[in-house]
Amino acid sequence: MPKVQVLSKETAELIAAGEVIERPGSIVKELVENSIDSGATSITVEIKRGGISYLRVTDNGCGIDYEDVPTAFLRHATSKIHDKDDLNSIMTLGFRGEALASICAVAKVDVLTKTAGDEYGTHYAIEGGEEKEYDRTGCPDGTTIIIRDVFFNVPARLKFLKKDVSEGNAVASIIDKIALSHPEIAFKFIRDNKQEFITAGDGELYSSVYSVMGKQFAASMIPVNYELNGIRIDGFTVKPLFGRPNRTMQHFFINGRYVKSQTCTYSLEHAYRNSIMEGKFPSCVLRMTIPPSIMDVNVHPAKIEVRFTDEKIIADSIYFAVKNAILLDTAPAEITVKQPKADYRKPLPEQQPVYSQDSFSASANAPVVCETRPVFREEMPVQSVALKQVVSQTYVRHTSSYPKVENIVNVPYDIPQKTDGEEPIEQLKPAENVQFKYISGNSFEKKKEVPKEQPKEIYFRVIGEAFKNYIIAEVENDLVFVDKHAAHERILFEKLKSGQQKLVCQLLLQPADVLLDYGEFSALIQNADFVRELGFEFEISGASDVEVKGIPSILDGCDPKDLIIELAKNICENKANPMPEILDDMYHTFACKAAIKANDITSLRELSEIVKIILTDERIRYCPHGRPVMFRLTKREMEKQFKRVL
Repeated sequence: MPKVQVLSKETAELIAAGEVIERPGSIVKELVENSIDSGATSITVEIKRGGISYLRVTDNGCGIDYEDVPTAFLRHATSKIHDKDDLNSIMTLGFRGEALASICAVAKVDVLTKTAGDEYGTHYAIEGGEEKEYDRTGCPDGTTIIIRDVFFNVPARLKFLKKDVSEGNAVASIIDKIALSHPEIAFKFIRDNKQEFITAGDGELYSSVYSVMGKQFAASMIPVNYELNGIRIDGFTVKPLFGRPNRTMQHFFINGRYVKSQTCTYSLEHAYRNSIMEGKFPSCVLRMTIPPSIMDVNVHPAKIEVRFTDEKIIADSIYFAVKNAILLDTAPAEITVKQPKADYRKPLPEQQPVYSQDSFSASANAPVVCETRPVFREEMPVQSVALKQVVSQTYVRHTSSYPKVENIVNVPYDIPQKTDGEEPIEQLKPAENVQFKYISGNSFEKKKEVPKEQPKEIYFRVIGEAFKNYIIAEVENDLVFVDKHAAHERILFEKLKSGQQKLVCQLLLQPADVLLDYGEFSALIQNADFVRELGFEFEISGASDVEVKGIPSILDGCDPKDLIIELAKNICENKANPMPEILDDMYHTFACKAAIKANDITSLRELSEIVKIILTDERIRYCPHGRPVMFRLTKREMEKQFKRVL
């Protein structure tokens, strides 16, 4: 057996440095966090060649006393903690005293530092753990640390670094996160002599989001401000319409520290359930203020992971904070019409004859191209005839600021008179007394809110329906376009979740035999009572066969085999806690199958009822798949297209 020996100090320090310093980005993180702990209000980070050849961090913090500078580069030397009890109340970013020691072990370091009370500053140089210079010098208050030639003495680590661009991107990613977590500090990031970004340092998180992430990202966010069980959460989360294909833009900060946490990620995405497109993930910049006693940040050398004493409290806080923010974001997305750019590479289209008023009166024998044929009388159903004729007289008034509506009533309208050759039109009655095929006259129950001031009266008017699927309505100075299928699907989904839509079993004339695999069959039988509460009736007819005798009445016309197979699959996939997940999945399925479909003939009253419910209930903004229910086009945007305004 080889002889056991103690490693040399140099070798041990290089191994220990590898636990903290993986790449130039690790150095930037440690130095910037030290600058933040020093009370700096302005921090500049500059890198060249991805930080491998040159890296500088300058701050205006408290600085380091002359006699303390060499001590700061010793391992486990720190001013943040004094005894073991301090580990239970850590509020600083750095505290273990390993950063400077690890950095100087693998790089050439120059330090310029000065405290406010000293007349002169300090210049300290150290390379590979060996002191090179220690003297007084002139410099401004604060600390500047310059790092050169990272891993110059560890070629095995140097060759595994990535290209300069990749290492620079890693540094930029770290600076982005730190700048977002501390909007009260003005950050400047310089990369290869070019300024990447600069933050205002005004304490406003939105300013930092705008500066770091860009205008488009900032415009897609909605504010979050919530407190639960002593945990405060604020920041921004994305509008469901702007989900991303990955999780790279999910930023969580706990007490000013960027962290990665499966608990936070799961709670965030659970809050977007049934609001965001499938396959899309939400983005966020969320700051959490948590008592240090309920978490442990000392579980990872880079302190990027944390552990909670009670994960449920954290999960609930994030879920309700984000869910409330989504529900409060009730304004429909706005359509911006852009003028198409001319493509001069394409051939000109065939020119069609254009006739002006003068060309018609120039000659009696001039050819006139004009075709007039009735469209609605012969080709459209009688129901659509009534819609076309009464659409301009149908108004609905409500008293609230758009788009939230507390009270909607129908305004009386005139009934068009019968003309020669037309069938009489049935007189319209108030919507509240009419039962429709798809929409009932009842809207959701809501808590009455006492308005602080009398809101102005505004109207909405259903203009009609485009492509047999999109409702066009006028609301104040906006045109609102509503996807009737998506809207009705969400309406039914919310009614099912709230219990307003009862699931009544409808027996089938011919029972359907369904063959399931053994896992799905076992899950279905074990949850038989739950399945019957959903409106299904079935009996066991074989080893893994069931005979479906009834389905929910709202799914009349659907294939019972497909329904029971999907239900059994959902139960089988959620064995641990099936109720919440299955209920959402099945309500989603029921709503989708029972909702109005595109190309269905829908009366004007049904369209008006859909619009009324959307304006009344702020939950109806996205369908359960995450697609938007409506968009709006402003009057000003239309006038710009017609050149009435510039």
